[in-house]
Amino acid sequence: MRVTFAAFARSSAAAAALVMGASLGTLATVTPASAKDAPKPTNSEQFSKVASPFLKLFNDVAGKKGKVPDDAFKTAASALVPELVKVEAGVKNPLDRLIFGDWQRQVGGWADNAALTNTGLQNMLDSGQLQPNQVNTVRAILGQTAFGANDYATVIKVLSPIAADPTADIAVPQWLGEAYAATGQPKLGLETLKAAIAARTTTAAPAPEELYGRASRIADGAKMYGESAEWSLLLVQAYPSPLKWLGAAQRARLTTDNFSSQEELDISRLLDQTGALKLAAKDVSREYVVYLQSIDPRRYPGEALRIAEQGIANGSLKADDAFVKDALTQAKARVAGDKASLPSLVKDANAAPTGKIALAAADAFLADGEAAQAATLYTLALTKGGVDADKDRLYTRLAIAQIALGAYADAKANLAKVTGSTALIARLWSVFADQKAAGK
Repeated sequence: MRVTFAAFARSSAAAAALVMGASLGTLATVTPASAKDAPKPTNSEQFSKVASPFLKLFNDVAGKKGKVPDDAFKTAASALVPELVKVEAGVKNPLDRLIFGDWQRQVGGWADNAALTNTGLQNMLDSGQLQPNQVNTVRAILGQTAFGANDYATVIKVLSPIAADPTADIAVPQWLGEAYAATGQPKLGLETLKAAIAARTTTAAPAPEELYGRASRIADGAKMYGESAEWSLLLVQAYPSPLKWLGAAQRARLTTDNFSSQEELDISRLLDQTGALKLAAKDVSREYVVYLQSIDPRRYPGEALRIAEQGIANGSLKADDAFVKDALTQAKARVAGDKASLPSLVKDANAAPTGKIALAAADAFLADGEAAQAATLYTLALTKGGVDADKDRLYTRLAIAQIALGAYADAKANLAKVTGSTALIARLWSVFADQKAAGK
């Protein structure tokens, strides 16, 4: 993203008037830092003397722009650099510094001299003679050029004051965040982007998507997997899409080495319900394998059969693959018997002294797509007790059943009770519940 600087374009006549003592407003249409009724600032006598001969040279080069080959123009501009050194000795007051800095900026641009351009921009800032809106513009341009030159110290210095300003260019907090990351301060980079998002978020719309994406990349680069997962969650919350759900789920896995097959199963179910498994086969082939490994066709054959056939149909799985063939064989052999056993599970669950059988029965009904019966049995398991070791799984799956039934508020309340490593999975499901409630 390129920041423009049209507000500082000059005519030769305006520049000539300035160095002879005219007001600052002629140059940059700014209000000087002096009080409203104070005399308008003028250039120092010393500056006017040395600037006048330079101005003639400056205007001669400016007149060549677009009329001579680029290389010839660059050579002519480069010849002005030592002349600027002579002018600098005459800089005695803030107005002098503003004009001199603007000349440095322009000559640096013509001569492709980034260091001179940056010095000029810094002089303009240091002059104290810019209006607030122009201060932000100059800071943004200096930050951009410094970022391009990997001068991260300057980026941090000039962009920190404006990064959270919602009127600043959207690239500003991104450059600053990257500068912090490049100097070994990724947490400050993420804090910068968080503040920028807060400043730009309204009731009508979230902050621009690129801010979330930049934060995720900074966290990824720093191997801050917890923060990366958090930012992916915030991104999919603000800008839901199947691809972002895939990224959020995959980053969640990076936060721990200890997800059980049951937790992996609930991640896979989320990908299925958010449409992520409908992405291009190359993106989700592994996800289908993970799903089938977690589901275990011997335990939940109905769900395993549905997922295997879905993956084959969309090209994510190959029907002749040994793993897939085995999953299909196992599932098909058990589907009818599994379904026939469900009524007796309900009877056993009601008769049992604890909720353990009710929990197992609820899992079976959920896998078979019977959300209402699953919710009833999960609630029964909680009522009977004896399931404390499995409460995180129970609350998560009760909520999954409630989401399927459209009971989104109840689902969110149960997801809020989930703790430990499953808590991040529960938060993802909670975001999904919000989106379903909003019709997204």
